[in-house]
Amino acid sequence: MSKPPKPFVWYELMTSDVNAADAFYRKTIGWTSRDWEEPGAQYKIASAGEKPVAGLMPLPDEYRKAGGRPAWIGYILADDVDTATEKVKAAGGKVHRAPADIPNVGRFSVVADPQGAGFMLFTPAPRSGEDGSAESGATPGHVGWRELYTTDWVKAFDFYAGQFGWTKDEAVDMGPMGTYQLFAAGGPAIGGMMNKPPQIPMPLWLFYFNVDAADAAMARVKDNGGQVLNGPMQVPGGSWILQCMDPQGAMFALVAPTR
Repeated sequence: MSKPPKPFVWYELMTSDVNAADAFYRKTIGWTSRDWEEPGAQYKIASAGEKPVAGLMPLPDEYRKAGGRPAWIGYILADDVDTATEKVKAAGGKVHRAPADIPNVGRFSVVADPQGAGFMLFTPAPRSGEDGSAESGATPGHVGWRELYTTDWVKAFDFYAGQFGWTKDEAVDMGPMGTYQLFAAGGPAIGGMMNKPPQIPMPLWLFYFNVDAADAAMARVKDNGGQVLNGPMQVPGGSWILQCMDPQGAMFALVAPTR
């Protein structure tokens, strides 16, 4: 019997100023936040309503020293992180951090696909309270869409399909920009992938957070020190999107049902 596809289950911001970033996203997206009660850890947990949706942490020293900049990264569920990490490596991906434990939470590793886009693998600890389920649909404050910009979306899709069981959904012809391939993880489409435009210097994942309305969200981004890089723009299906940068320099995006 084939195993069910593996979804994204957590999102994390690595940033140069956790408190400032926390204030920005609380005002922009409407999250609440709390400190993670782990001795010595500077880590904030952001929630939409009662549901934790993301974590905020300082840039790791080794990442910062290597020139890494503030960025969002997503965690993909794995039955066994060690096995999944080896599978990524065998398929041409790169392991940036070997599997390690987060006490009472789970086990994770930091990897990249063969084109260089980074992500995490995660297995919840038994009785950690994490069920590995992903958020759904357009719930405010949650991630409503995931977008991969890459150098060869066909090869990238084959990689993720082989690793996590993702399947193709609709393919959208964007003219000179090429094909935008939607993908699913056992249900409706949860994201899309495409060949990156020249202004994006390297492959990356971009995450879209659900908000109420695009124009109001755009005003909140600007009023709180962020930048709007693209949009508001209506996309197939009727939603409106904004692609943005937070005050510390991390790219993120917003999606809304109305302008």
